[in-house]
Order: sequence, then C-alpha cells, then structure tokens
Amino acid sequence: MMEENKSIKGTPEKAGIVKWGTTTVVGIFAGMLYGGSKEASASVSKDAEVMLKLGSTPDKREQYRLMRDAMEKRFIRVTRGSIVGGVRLGMFTAAFYGLQNLLAEKRGVHDIYNVVAAGSATAATFGLIMPGSLHWRLRNVMLGSVLGAGVCFPLGWLHLKLVEKANEGNTISAGNPVEAKSGVGGAIERLEEQLSK
Repeated sequence: MMEENKSIKGTPEKAGIVKWGTTTVVGIFAGMLYGGSKEASASVSKDAEVMLKLGSTPDKREQYRLMRDAMEKRFIRVTRGSIVGGVRLGMFTAAFYGLQNLLAEKRGVHDIYNVVAAGSATAATFGLIMPGSLHWRLRNVMLGSVLGAGVCFPLGWLHLKLVEKANEGNTISAGNPVEAKSGVGGAIERLEEQLSK
C-alpha cells in the first residue's frame, strides 16, 4: 500500500510541492558561496597592488603591516560579499517558494500557473526594491514580471514533468508490488526505457 507524505496539519501533501524551509536554506548557502567567490575573484587586482608596494618597501615591518592590512581587507570584502549574497538569494528563494506554496494551497492544485505567478510576482517585487527613480523602478517591475514569467514557465514545466515521472512508480498495484519501482532510481530507469524505444 502506498504511503502518503503528511504535512504538519495531517493533510496529505501534494506531489511536487517544494519544502519552503529547505529551499530557503539552500538559497542562503548558494548565495553565500556565489557572493563570497565573486568578491574573492574581484580582489585579485587589489592583491597585485599590494605585491607592488611590497617590492618597493625595504622595511620588513612595513611589508608585514601592508600584507596584514591587505589580508584583513580581503577577508572583510569576502565576508561582506558572502553575507549580502546569502541574504539576497535567500530572500528571493523564500519569497518565490513561499508564494508558490501559498498559491498551491489556496487554489488546491499544484500546476505550472503557480510557478509562473510566483516567479513573476517575486521578480516584480525585487524589481521594485532596486535603487533608482520611480520611473526606473516601474520599468524594473514590468521587466521583472515578464522575465520572471518567461524564465519560470519552462523551468516549472520541466519540474512538474520530472515530478510526474518520478511519481509514476508510486502507483503500486496490489498484485505485483515487486515490479513497481519508485523514487529517483525508478524514474531514471523509466526514462532510460522510454529513450531506448
């Protein structure tokens, strides 16, 4: 017999609904990695300037002080980039998946329209909080809305198709439960079978 995933309230969860907390944490860590690596690669030119200064300074104490100052500044830049990147991407993923799950809960169905609406609304909101004049922000809202929907439509469709393919194996017949395969391994095997036809 098939086991259903239960939410906290005891109602069965819809297949394909992404857990909000998990994706937010993943978004924060991915943003931290991206922001930190971006700042680390940007500080290479500043390190070259420090090396030039070190070559022109004969005093060992001055060389040590220059090197220590450069390392402290680089650490602060990379840390700031990690924190800012983590907050930005974490807020975006939290808003996107929170809105997507809210729409799925209110509409009672998890489909492509939830993903497109969540992507459009989230991108429009982030376009609104970008710096600039009111005219520039309204332009960012319109552009974010269109781009969010345009990017989320194919990605949402792909996600829903993969979830549908993964859940095919969950419909276990009572007569032969050994043949039915579920999960990622079963989805990969079914995909291989269809591609080899």
